Amino acid sequence: MPRIRPGRVRSKNTNRRPPLLLSSMAPEDYNVRPGEVKSIACPDCRTWRRIMGDTVLKIRQHGSCPGNDQLVVVDIDVRRWQARQDRLLRDAMPQDNRRAAQQYYKPLPAPAVPVSRMTAEVTLETSRQSYLAHRKGCTRCVGGQHCTDGGILARRFVRALDQEPARRQIREELERQERRNARKRTAPAARKAQWAAYGGKQVEAANNRCGERIAGAVSEFRGPKLPLEPLRITT
Repeated sequence: MPRIRPGRVRSKNTNRRPPLLLSSMAPEDYNVRPGEVKSIACPDCRTWRRIMGDTVLKIRQHGSCPGNDQLVVVDIDVRRWQARQDRLLRDAMPQDNRRAAQQYYKPLPAPAVPVSRMTAEVTLETSRQSYLAHRKGCTRCVGGQHCTDGGILARRFVRALDQEPARRQIREELERQERRNARKRTAPAARKAQWAAYGGKQVEAANNRCGERIAGAVSEFRGPKLPLEPLRITT
């Protein structure tokens, strides 16, 4: 891209006014973007004129306007001014014409994974249904011959058949454990119901009932008293 050179100042004459500070003007009344021709709206005639010079900047002569050869001083932060102007231009554009600085494209969805490569939980019924569905729709799976996916589904079905006894045993053990836990949870309630049905005065009367004791017995729980001396039998 060719370099844009500033306009050559052919005269050192000025209009003898104090230098015009860009900070004292409205931001939209001048253009000092890097890489573009500097221009300004003349404060006297309000027409856009070119700013001449490289180090010493002056407004280009334009007829008999008193703003000819007016000194200009760039006393602003050019980057901050440019960012603010870009934002104002973007906000002033119609909503239909606005476009983001960077376009983001929605990625295409990935193709669906074949049934033979799914990693879901494999059971005897699911493997059987998958294998039969594939056999029904595949033209290469005929008789004992299988395609690649059909062979994978067939081996998965056979493996599920081999694992079914162990799975059944685990299920039965889990069911037994669940029944034991259920009985443990209901045991306090069952004992409470039994006490309510058979407890109360009947239990209290049975505990307080006194029976006759056997003569010579130490206790009704220990039986009759045994002899302490050895029994000698004579013939």
